[in-house]
Amino acid sequence: MSPVQALSRQAAVASSAAASFPQARSEHAPAGHKPGGQPSPYPASWHSICSRTDLVAYSGVVAWFAGAQVALFYLPDATGGKIHAVHNRDPLSGANVIGRGILGQLQGAVVVASPLYKQHFRLEDGGCLEKPELALTVWPARLNGDQVEIFAEGHSAECG
Repeated sequence: MSPVQALSRQAAVASSAAASFPQARSEHAPAGHKPGGQPSPYPASWHSICSRTDLVAYSGVVAWFAGAQVALFYLPDATGGKIHAVHNRDPLSGANVIGRGILGQLQGAVVVASPLYKQHFRLEDGGCLEKPELALTVWPARLNGDQVEIFAEGHSAECG
């Protein structure tokens, strides 16, 4: 079992509140800053987070990056194979379960349904369809050869 698979299984039962995690697209902190307005010692750049072989088509896997659980969703039918990276923590329940959610399409957007309360989050921007005040942090993601990369502040990734 790879570390990504092990973390993905742990994420289904884990419920830890990450006090600080790298920001990507968020209305709460400007680029280059962590929550609380503190400048990040690590500028945003592309980071390898796992291998393409760790991904499961049309499903989520979870990787650890700089103190955050990142849920990765691979949609191979999209041009060139689209990767979406969102925070694994469900903002309604506080549980790290988004990577176990079901993918679908609602209101013209690709969404993931939280396994607990079934609210739907758009993968493009993290917005919640049912509760607009809720959102997931979203990181730009790409395939670079056989590596999956996210654009974020930080300096470490733990994955297979």
